Amino acid sequence: MKPIWIVDDDQSIRFVLEKALLREHLPTRSFSNSRDVLAALSTAADDEGPQILVSDIRMPGGSGLDLLEKVKAKYPALPVIIMTAFSDLDSAVSAFQGGAFEYLPKPFDLPKAVELIRRAVEESQREEVSEERMAEAPEMLGQAPAMQDVFRAIGRLAQSNVTVLITGESGSGKELVARALHKHSPRANGPFVAINTAAIPKDLLESELFGHERGAFTGAQTMRRGRFEQADGGTLFLDEIGDMPFELQTRLLRVLSDGHFYRVGGHSAVKTNVRVIAATHQDLEQRVKDGGFREDLFHRLNVIRLRLPALRERKEDVSMLTRHFLQQSAQQLGVEPKRISDAALVWLEGFAFPGNVRQLENLCHWLTVMAPAQLIEPKDLPPEIGVSRSDAAQPQQASVPVPVPAEAIAPVPVAPLPYFPEVVAVGSTSLSGNLQEWEHGLEGEAIALLGSGRLDVWDVLTKRFESRLILAALANTKGRRIEAAHKLGIGRNTITRKIQELGLE
Repeated sequence: MKPIWIVDDDQSIRFVLEKALLREHLPTRSFSNSRDVLAALSTAADDEGPQILVSDIRMPGGSGLDLLEKVKAKYPALPVIIMTAFSDLDSAVSAFQGGAFEYLPKPFDLPKAVELIRRAVEESQREEVSEERMAEAPEMLGQAPAMQDVFRAIGRLAQSNVTVLITGESGSGKELVARALHKHSPRANGPFVAINTAAIPKDLLESELFGHERGAFTGAQTMRRGRFEQADGGTLFLDEIGDMPFELQTRLLRVLSDGHFYRVGGHSAVKTNVRVIAATHQDLEQRVKDGGFREDLFHRLNVIRLRLPALRERKEDVSMLTRHFLQQSAQQLGVEPKRISDAALVWLEGFAFPGNVRQLENLCHWLTVMAPAQLIEPKDLPPEIGVSRSDAAQPQQASVPVPVPAEAIAPVPVAPLPYFPEVVAVGSTSLSGNLQEWEHGLEGEAIALLGSGRLDVWDVLTKRFESRLILAALANTKGRRIEAAHKLGIGRNTITRKIQELGLE
């Protein structure tokens, strides 16, 4: 594990923190001024830098805020904790604007300071796992089975010119799918033209689609090429096709049939070579029954239908999407990316998101601007998420995965847990009762061991608990350690170290 760097001109502060962190098995490296820190950073390789930087704000030879700015330039994701005996508003605001993980006023309570540093370490390790996953992520993000089906369909359809109808709720990312189909198709070098047929007034939509000749109507002072001509050799994306006026549907059907159309006011047929991808949030079969959509056009568009799932159907993607949008928002606004706590993610994963991925993206923009600290907690989420002040202090319980027997992985010599019943079955109405039984079993086991006169009860029970937890996570992820660490909320280095310490290799 990389060390925690402590920067303070007060030798007693450095000494106290060093001893406290070493008791927690956290390595340290101390500096008395910012110049030495910058010199050490200039010679350190990327994997030799600090895990966490804890710095005083007022020191000879350079302030902690200046150091924060320079460190963030080299290690933008490094959590930095700023300490100061001058607890004023300007210092706090400057620290957070500079990207500090947290602000620690002196004199501080040592256990609370250690707890804060421990939390920063865990967050740093989670970010390492997250960055690895983000680096491997495709242009569209999603690990849910429903999204994997979408990705497979894009792979199969990309090399074809067949017409595709994308269905899904508003905000679910239909245009992203259309762009992916275009990007990976033989037409990728051609234009991608998108038009929302519901956003353009009925009287102008025909001209937008097919163009017009000079003098075709009042105000038509020059000839104008429509979207079909603009997309020649490429892809035309017709969003919200279900809202297209009935009379225009006939003209669209003609273009899809033979590739010819007439500009408004024109007398010569124009030929275009365009792949059409349409999208709608409406039930087109019902629109056909109601007489609002032509049946022959529906069948012409519905050659291949691709359904995009709502975000509430792919809750396992919320964490990845949230971190992605927070990074994206920070880049757009030119600020340090915010991080989000596991407790806040639990609330987001439990929210229905009626506006789907677009609503989550907008929420991340809001949090980037409005969240007061670099780490987003439940109390920082907007009211529509449903977090009250009392709830923020006690976040929702995350669902517990069904444990897979350890024997399914490997015959590991872990002592049985006679007082621990099988704890949960996801979706079971007896979840809370089973958890209570588990807690009572743990208490009974502890009492029995304490009564036996043993002096290592903490280590015995902790090792057995951690072993079962890690084995269940590895079974759930089919042995993938990084994914198991992510699901457990710990770092890659932590799970590797625990596997070695517990003899689970």
